Amino acid sequence: MAFRAVHTEWGTVFAHLPDLGCRRNWEAVWKVRPPAPLTCDECHHAMHAKTSRTGLRFFAHAPGAPTCALAFESVAHHLLKLELANAARDAGAHAELEARGPDGTWRADVLTTDPNGTWKTALEAQLAPITDTDITARTEKMRADGVTSIWFSDRPRPPWLGAVPSVRLERPESTQHLAVGEGLVKFAGGGWSAVPASLTQFLTWAFARRIVTHAPCTPLSYPQRPLATVWTAPQYVTAETAHLEEEERRRRVHEARVAALQREKEKKRAKIRASNAVSRAKALAEATAAEQAARTQPPSRLWQAARVFRLGLDQALARLADEHGITATVGFSTGDPRYAGGVPLVDEHGVPAAVFNPDPGRVRSEAFLLLAGLLLIFPSEADQRRFENAANIKKKHRPIDGYRTEYVETTGPGPVRAWGGRVCTCAVPRLVVQIHNAEYPAEPSGQMGPAAALFRARCRTCGGRYDKPWRRTGSTPINQAPHSDPC
Repeated sequence: MAFRAVHTEWGTVFAHLPDLGCRRNWEAVWKVRPPAPLTCDECHHAMHAKTSRTGLRFFAHAPGAPTCALAFESVAHHLLKLELANAARDAGAHAELEARGPDGTWRADVLTTDPNGTWKTALEAQLAPITDTDITARTEKMRADGVTSIWFSDRPRPPWLGAVPSVRLERPESTQHLAVGEGLVKFAGGGWSAVPASLTQFLTWAFARRIVTHAPCTPLSYPQRPLATVWTAPQYVTAETAHLEEEERRRRVHEARVAALQREKEKKRAKIRASNAVSRAKALAEATAAEQAARTQPPSRLWQAARVFRLGLDQALARLADEHGITATVGFSTGDPRYAGGVPLVDEHGVPAAVFNPDPGRVRSEAFLLLAGLLLIFPSEADQRRFENAANIKKKHRPIDGYRTEYVETTGPGPVRAWGGRVCTCAVPRLVVQIHNAEYPAEPSGQMGPAAALFRARCRTCGGRYDKPWRRTGSTPINQAPHSDPC
């Protein structure tokens, strides 16, 4: 099927034109004897005029035709070309179907020209699949000969739409004529939206340069797809540019305002840090003085208990030495409320360098001032999180830059070796407790002591474990083999 043929005497004739383009009527080539001398300008094979059942006029190849591009085009493609040509004529342009380029390297489905000859535009009906690269190459080939192009498809979602100047056509139910369904937009309210228009109206605007192609910088409103190239009026391009410039101005103003607020905030924080430095230095000096005073007295029981029972203390001292280069020991001022129930770790000069496992519920007044400036080491990650979570809840006792916290990995509490599952039932148990690979004497007690919470006692009479409260009766290890009873 084709709408164009070459007559031996009249030249090129067009089936879609009332006068065939040569001031002749259709009956001059249709059903005449002898047949009209018509040939295909593509393959030069003989053609004859035909009319479909619906009255559509076209030219068909005679039997025995060679391979010809026009012969393999679908009916839908031919009909779309015909509608493009009719809409172009209604828009005031001259339309020529299946026109070749100057050197024959391209052929336009519909070549439209200005009656005054000032412009040429190819209208391309593209229904078959094509890549963005191929459709762009074909567009550039026509552009090189001074011919612009517009690509059309009536398929639901042509993948190449927007890669070149193009629109998607659709046929509304209320009309028999094609309309633009996608690709024609206007800018309003900070975004692009579709503009309804018939195919004839679209071509009228395009031929008169009232609409131009544009690469949008702001998104198209749903259900429109984001397209690389759209058609719009020049005033909408200007509106988008003004909108983007205003958005950029507002962004700069906002960033300047945020930067000013941040600078003011940093000035306040710097002032607070300076004040904190003074108060923390004072708190550290007072803690150092308290440590020096405690060293003039015999070690307290709390200091001794911390040395023996605080799980993870040795690892904390090792971390200070290995990672911070501080040789520290347990402070004699252990038990001072300024450490919030934690153990002070002091350097060789008696200056507190860290606090081991402070209680978040006891951080207040002097304890807060001191702990805010020291390193806090915890026996486990869970203890570290517990302290930090409590500090976040009590914002009054949270430093402006937060606490400096670390944790060490420790093993769980309990004796090194297990003594089985039997429980002591002796009326008068003889107890022994194993603490750090040494056994100490113990006896039943009315309440659970700190050592009983960490270690487990056993009965030397029956060998079973003792689960009731007990207390240690001596600080000197029993001088005997680990598994034998005393004489």
